[in-house]
Amino acid sequence: MLKPLSTLEAGLVGYAALHVYAHGNSAISVEARSVRKAAHAVVESVERSQALFGEKSVAISQIATLANECAEAGWDGDEAAPINWMAADTAVQFIRVLPDNVPLPEFAPEPDGSISLDWIQSRHRLFSLSVGSSNRLAYAWLDGSDRGHGVSWFDGERIPPRVVAGILEIMNHGNIAIWS
Repeated sequence: MLKPLSTLEAGLVGYAALHVYAHGNSAISVEARSVRKAAHAVVESVERSQALFGEKSVAISQIATLANECAEAGWDGDEAAPINWMAADTAVQFIRVLPDNVPLPEFAPEPDGSISLDWIQSRHRLFSLSVGSSNRLAYAWLDGSDRGHGVSWFDGERIPPRVVAGILEIMNHGNIAIWS
């Protein structure tokens, strides 16, 4: 049986649709490009508002700041590549679709131009994800004496379940049910 949508749910569904339209590349006519540009402006405005987008707006701002601070080769005083704009865009998209029950990560630049998203519970419990210029997500974790790594693919719309499970496992000491 269908249930009616609340105003908040309808707003979120509308925002999701607007977000997809704002970031699409299929606009051909002048009018369609104009509407896409306006939709993009609305989405950016919502995402800058902590009241409307929550802590994710702060995280997106941190990614932009990091990308600006590391925009030139040698930002590390050595031979580090500048943060790749596609890596920054992918990291922002990752944050946008991160489930609300998953804590937000810390961000760090990587010498190859990628961005590291890190969930650190302690020095012996962490999950690190590397976001580069492709849809490939390399990750590694340390959980006491247990450790591992893997690669998943990010389609821009849904975070791979094993990545979400890995983050929750680390951040909740193995008790994922707390976040359900």
